[in-house]
Amino acid sequence: MGKSESQMDIVENSTRSGKKSWSFVAIGLAVSLLLMTCALVALVILYASSRALTAVQFYTSRSTARIIQNMDPTADPCKDFYQYACGGWLNRHVIPETSSRYSIFDTLRDELEIILKGVLETSHQGDRTAFQKAKILYKSCMNESLIEQRDSLPLLEALTVAGDWPVASADWNKTKEANWSIEEKLSMMNSRFNKRVLIDMFVWNDDRDSSRHIIYIDQPSLGMPSRDYYFNGGNYQRAREAYLQFMVTIARMIREDKNVSRDDSFVQEEMAKVMELETEIANATTPAEERHDVTLLYNKMTLKQLQEKFPLNVSEFNWTFFIQGVMSSVSVQVEPEEEVVVYGIPYLQELKAIISKYSASTIQNYLIWRLVIDRVSSLSRRFRDARASYRKALYGTTLEEARWRECVSYVNSNMENAVGAMYVRETFAGESKRMVRDLIEKIREAFVETLEELQWMDEASKEKAREKAMAIKEQIGYPDYILEDQNEKLDQEYANLNFSEHSYFENILENLKAGAHKSLKKLRERVDHDIWIIGAAVVNAFYSPNRNQIVFPAGILQPPFFNKHQPQALNFGGIGMVIGHEIIHGFDDNGRSFDKDGNMFDWWSNFSAMHFKEQSRCLVYQYGNYTWELAGGQNVSGISTLGENIADNGGVRQAYKAYLKWLEWEGKEPKLPGLNLSHKQLFFLNFAQVWCGSYRPEFASQSIKTDVHSPLKYRVMGSLQNFEAFSEVFQCNKGTAMHPAEKCRVW
Repeated sequence: MGKSESQMDIVENSTRSGKKSWSFVAIGLAVSLLLMTCALVALVILYASSRALTAVQFYTSRSTARIIQNMDPTADPCKDFYQYACGGWLNRHVIPETSSRYSIFDTLRDELEIILKGVLETSHQGDRTAFQKAKILYKSCMNESLIEQRDSLPLLEALTVAGDWPVASADWNKTKEANWSIEEKLSMMNSRFNKRVLIDMFVWNDDRDSSRHIIYIDQPSLGMPSRDYYFNGGNYQRAREAYLQFMVTIARMIREDKNVSRDDSFVQEEMAKVMELETEIANATTPAEERHDVTLLYNKMTLKQLQEKFPLNVSEFNWTFFIQGVMSSVSVQVEPEEEVVVYGIPYLQELKAIISKYSASTIQNYLIWRLVIDRVSSLSRRFRDARASYRKALYGTTLEEARWRECVSYVNSNMENAVGAMYVRETFAGESKRMVRDLIEKIREAFVETLEELQWMDEASKEKAREKAMAIKEQIGYPDYILEDQNEKLDQEYANLNFSEHSYFENILENLKAGAHKSLKKLRERVDHDIWIIGAAVVNAFYSPNRNQIVFPAGILQPPFFNKHQPQALNFGGIGMVIGHEIIHGFDDNGRSFDKDGNMFDWWSNFSAMHFKEQSRCLVYQYGNYTWELAGGQNVSGISTLGENIADNGGVRQAYKAYLKWLEWEGKEPKLPGLNLSHKQLFFLNFAQVWCGSYRPEFASQSIKTDVHSPLKYRVMGSLQNFEAFSEVFQCNKGTAMHPAEKCRVW
């Protein structure tokens, strides 16, 4: 649901396309510099290990070592600042065979997962119920011998509940088809397995009334990452071929396990029809680039009107019956006058013709396939091995992650507050909350002051922007209640979950149902604006337009982003930039459509709206001209990445402005030992080093089509090419790569 939660995630990076030939002298100089750098790093680390060091000295020394190791001092910062900032990191790090990408974000997540492994594997007498359940779930995931022993049995039982898989059944057409109902199957997939196939029906905050929840109807997700995989050549075609083979292989395995006679040609034929159906569904979906204006997507109507506008004609598809089927799982009654918001009108207009072409068995085969593909990773090794070629085509990976990492990630994703509480108890310094809150106020103030500089925005719109900025609510670190032993709220959150150490697959199904029900129940509840949208043990940050709220989980409040003992230049260039980025999301091409209370409302004058689009167009062209060789020479989509590019550009600008103001009040900071760089230069260096990373070509091809962020390199290059202050600090002449004549600016 990109419309509701903008987020800053790890993003892609392009590799250098070639190397210049170096002279003998240049090579000698480079080797000398490298040896000097290594010696300096060793001295810094040795110095830092002294017991006599204060915390400030220790973290200053660590920061120096990290910065020196990550950078490439032989690169020209005015030609390629990304190489200058990240060249050392890129040379030192090889992408693990288990990873599709490897970046500083990934290393932080790796370290976080090690901490979570420790807390999940340690039992304490008197553990609260939420902790006990998280540890049981983790143990069930780690019980590989039992998972191997049970093999496909748990999946076969789930298929029976879901109405069976025709391709793996001897007599589905005779025994099941007569009573088959598409409304019933879609509603069961949604409410029982939290799988929204063919039609994406969910409950979320009403964009036009942020105090209430409403039903949304939208185009669905697909089995492959994006619609491009169904039509394009190259890496996309290779993935498509592997996907079909994956389908066929799994269907054959299930037939065999059910003792249905082998018929390879039948299976190939049936799954080819499924692929054909999904390709038509993909073709009917609207490309992401055309879904950026949330105000155009929003169409409110009653269920009765929905039925009149979109009679899908699979024996007269009944929208009320379908939606009531979903909502009855949580005992909520809907009537024909129930209001819904339809986001996917173009898709629904095409859906009738598509599903009318296919038999009940083909549609059921597709529904079950979408259930099965998600559960393969929960089964025995032979099922996980069956997806190896498809995984390689999508991600470029040849090995799976260590089992404990998969289990830690799963438990953290599904019990985020319980795991977050254990993580915070283990690692988080409470004082960080106050310091980050202070940084937020400084950067918010910088944004409000920046409004005065803007010539393209009139006074009435500036005043509304000020009001919205001042109304932004923040959540930092973790919700307090998760650490309060006497507060039963955390245990109550998981009261309906009952896990067994011996039933990993069933535990997953339990989580799926609980997740679906938790969301659906909200339809008749008022929106709780104090609820956290993410757990504490997450290396990320978020902005919610429906809440006008920024969130900084405990997991991101660590170096290189933040440490109370490291120089403020690094804090402002790290978490300060992230804070600025999330604040600016409230004013990007999506966030600007919402007011200070989180309601979709046009608070812009015609003059300001027109000029916002004009300023944004500059960024669309700038980023759209970046060619990413790693993704087969495709250009970045300036439209799909616009919101994130606006946030990146505005975020670093506001953070730098706030840092300059801090310097005015506090005075200059002492230089870092061994680095002949000013603290203004360190600000930009830390900003860039946050985004050091590299990607496999297969995943680059995926990311350029699915990720709303620009590739890592261009997040750095694009933001700094537009920022005059950067060129001044590094003394870049006009006309150099990092100081182009034409610059773009929105905020």
